[in-house]
Amino acid sequence: MTVTQAAQAATPIRPLDAVGWQLVEFSGVAKDFTTPEGPFRAVQDVNLEVRRGEVVTLVGPSGCGKSTLLNMTAGLFVPTAGKVSYDGREIRQINTKTGYMTQNDHLLPWRNVLDNIAVPLEIAGLSRSDIRARVQVLIDMVGLTGFEQSFPTQLSGGMRKRAALARLLAYDPETLLLDEPFAALDAQMRLKMQVELLSISRKLNKTVLFVTHDLDEAVGLGDRIAVFSPRPGTIRRLITSPLGHDRDLLRLRHEPAYASLCAELWDMIVPSIESHQ
Repeated sequence: MTVTQAAQAATPIRPLDAVGWQLVEFSGVAKDFTTPEGPFRAVQDVNLEVRRGEVVTLVGPSGCGKSTLLNMTAGLFVPTAGKVSYDGREIRQINTKTGYMTQNDHLLPWRNVLDNIAVPLEIAGLSRSDIRARVQVLIDMVGLTGFEQSFPTQLSGGMRKRAALARLLAYDPETLLLDEPFAALDAQMRLKMQVELLSISRKLNKTVLFVTHDLDEAVGLGDRIAVFSPRPGTIRRLITSPLGHDRDLLRLRHEPAYASLCAELWDMIVPSIESHQ
């Protein structure tokens, strides 16, 4: 199925209280690591169900295990205790239903935009003509039309992120795992990328797990917001957004509910900041 066909076939998201639509599930999850300084526990007793087609933002102090959850969802880490499941099955190996994007865009400097986006399709063995057609759909979708032949050094930071997002979508993963992907962008470009991401996730009915330290970003993007405690991280609160499914990110700051939720999150995070002063 092409990206265009996927968009056309996408079905509306089920209500958040629908039963049986859990896609990712963390059940009593803990994860230990060993370092030269000794062992430590990154997360403990994490319980979370991520529903198909929703955006869940993960917010909390540095080192509380947010990225660890993404790595376990991708099948890169195995939990020390508890279970991580995807679509009803325990994750025991690399989860090919997910796509991962970090702060670094990892674009290949010797490849232009078109050829960078094509990398996962080449690995999948698609024909040259199919690759070109599919990549062009993605380029148009993320707003890079006209920059197909440009190299990464010729692109702005925002355009590089668009190219990285298109490459992530190229092989059509069911779930997007995003680890502070827009952190390095200026405020205006960051907001533009948030708008693009939310629009694409709605059109293609993608499930999104999004790690951020930015409370505005967590509130704007999240259908639900998981607030973590300091390490060993566990989920202190899981908040359902009052802002609506079709919220306009460009105008949220005029809504009292947005300001109220940002303030609530800030009050929850401040004690962990003060404890480390």
